[in-house]
Amino acid sequence: MKIMKNKNLKAIEILIADDDAEDRMLIHDALHESRLKNGLQFVEDGEQLLDYLNNRGKYSDKEKHPLPGIILLDLNMPKKDGREALKEIKQDSRLRTIPIVVLTTSKAEEDILKTYNLGVSSFISKPVTFAGLVEVMKTLNKYWFEVVELP
Repeated sequence: MKIMKNKNLKAIEILIADDDAEDRMLIHDALHESRLKNGLQFVEDGEQLLDYLNNRGKYSDKEKHPLPGIILLDLNMPKKDGREALKEIKQDSRLRTIPIVVLTTSKAEEDILKTYNLGVSSFISKPVTFAGLVEVMKTLNKYWFEVVELP
């Protein structure tokens, strides 16, 4: 499968914010298994997410850390959780158009409502099996990189 591209003919980078090393590995493997060829970047908490998006600190090189076309966001992370980071991203005129898909273990109605009110594009509860995660990644791939037009 070719790398999906946006209108500017740049590869669409996927930024994954998740504090759990095993979940990051499983997401990486599931994306690979679903044959997604887009670039992947990982951060471990909301502070790193915002540093990445603003090219601060170790993320200052814009070539190595380009603005993502989509963010997969865990809610329960240390330092700054996903809810706080989501709120800050959606308040920033430069970042607010980046689609954010919450991918979390939470199934709490309060989290679902709050994140949609903050402007999240989709809310997905992490599947409990690797096969389930692969299916979710295939669906995300098809929807976000084949069906919708990204900014």
